[in-house]
Amino acid sequence: MTSASDVMTFENAATMGLSRDEWDLINQRLGRTPNLCELGIFSAMWSEHCSYKSSKKWLKTLPIDGPQVIEGPGENAGAVDIGDGLAAIFKIESHNHPSFIEPYQGAATGVGGILRDVFTMGARPVALLNALRFGAAEHEKTRHLVGGVVSGIGGYGNCIGIPTVGGEVNFDKSYNGNILVNAMAVGLANSDRIFRSAATGPGNPVIYVGPKPAVTAFMAQQWHRLNFLTKPKASGQRFRLVILLPENC
Repeated sequence: MTSASDVMTFENAATMGLSRDEWDLINQRLGRTPNLCELGIFSAMWSEHCSYKSSKKWLKTLPIDGPQVIEGPGENAGAVDIGDGLAAIFKIESHNHPSFIEPYQGAATGVGGILRDVFTMGARPVALLNALRFGAAEHEKTRHLVGGVVSGIGGYGNCIGIPTVGGEVNFDKSYNGNILVNAMAVGLANSDRIFRSAATGPGNPVIYVGPKPAVTAFMAQQWHRLNFLTKPKASGQRFRLVILLPENC
């Protein structure tokens, strides 16, 4: 039985960052009004962070095919044949809003995410790079943000022994209220042993490594749609990632 408190409205959807058009589409797809759990799933999966809905149009203009391309868009990371039986595995990700809210943890978890994506393809991460944009150098928050982001990027890589080998940084007042933190991870793998994300057939074990999931972890997916939050992103247990590197598995 559904109680009155379980009935969702557009006002509920709006608090999760969904637009009126998205609310109408959800109702159309389901053939009914979503419940709270369903609405939460839609708001997370249709967020910019998960679906790239506002940038997808431009990403599709980039080249994705070629004789050396082993894996293009759609997998955990890209893979390019570099000869001698080896492949370069790489991933880039932005962690803008989380880094503006809590610069150390926001930047660190952005690095952790792309390292994860690289080694889940069967690669050994070997290098990190970044491209950063901050507000005006004289802005009251810039020194704090720069210090936290740089420390977070280096701190996560240092925990598992991956060096930051290059990057670039620019300052402009247009970023005073929204910095850009783009991180990239590169790894090496055997070109004939690339692991994909899909698993088929019965009997596959599922192994969970890391801390218990928290509500804030799910809500983080909505940060790119909602106003800046004041609650910092949860700290990850970075040293546990070391056991997942290929040579330790």
